[in-house]
Amino acid sequence: MLARPGLPSFDYVRATSAEDVRRLLLEHGPAAGLLMGGTDLFPRMRDRLLRPNLVVDVKSVPGLRDIGYDTQDGLCVGAAVSLNVLASHPDVQEHYPLLVEAANSVASYQVRTRATLGGNLCNASPAADMAPAALCLDAQVELYGAAGYRRVPVGGFILGPGRTALDPGEFMVAIRFPSPRAGSHGTYIKLGRNRAGDLAIVGVAVYGYPDAANRVTGCRFRIALASVAPVPVRAPAAEEAAALNPRAADRLRAAADAAAEAASPVDDVRASAVYRREMVRNLVMRGLRYVTAKLGRPEGGWSVGLGEESA
Repeated sequence: MLARPGLPSFDYVRATSAEDVRRLLLEHGPAAGLLMGGTDLFPRMRDRLLRPNLVVDVKSVPGLRDIGYDTQDGLCVGAAVSLNVLASHPDVQEHYPLLVEAANSVASYQVRTRATLGGNLCNASPAADMAPAALCLDAQVELYGAAGYRRVPVGGFILGPGRTALDPGEFMVAIRFPSPRAGSHGTYIKLGRNRAGDLAIVGVAVYGYPDAANRVTGCRFRIALASVAPVPVRAPAAEEAAALNPRAADRLRAAADAAAEAASPVDDVRASAVYRREMVRNLVMRGLRYVTAKLGRPEGGWSVGLGEESA
């Protein structure tokens, strides 16, 4: 067996300010690659899918490895914060358990010591595990470039496989999450070929919170999907069906069917499109049942036969 090739030669710069990064990106254009954790950059370089002449290490830029939380502004996560640091942070564990679940689903523990939240989103993979949770939590990414700082909703940041809303010379500095809704609960369910280290065949995030204004169910939901469309997507019709369907016995099934309709999966080496769509139904059912139980809603009217939700 032939050994894999090593990394191609490149120049390395450790940036110490956001302005340094912006300047280097403008000077070198596509020939520059950003290093946060390197779990995607270096394998792509090794496989000759990327050939940057300059690697710009951004981990020393102030704020990029910080986590801050307060009740007014919510959570701010530096783009270069590793997923293990994110998942173990006490404020994240207390207020954003959905983020903890999603982070702990990515690859292996060893990979998560390097993999970053910013990198997971900037890769713009349809299977990005952090994207559904970020969509459900109304996250915004903070970018820095020639025009200074700007914020973009996560749903408008990932434009397609490998494509983002980053302008030339611009890079991600942080991800911001608003304060969680009172009484909210969520879950992220990932279906892969094995328990750890694999990309999602299907990923489903379900997030719910009490809403006294909703006289039908008394709650609202957000549902987001990964690995079943060109980009991670919300399923608004499914959210409405779960919260507003007047027939209690139909809510779960209607929401699951609407989520499956929101998916546009493809056949690939890991699963067929038909299988993925069916798993969207099953995992949305499972996620809604879990979240509604956490919200204290009665089981009656939400349940379906266990055989219909098993994966």
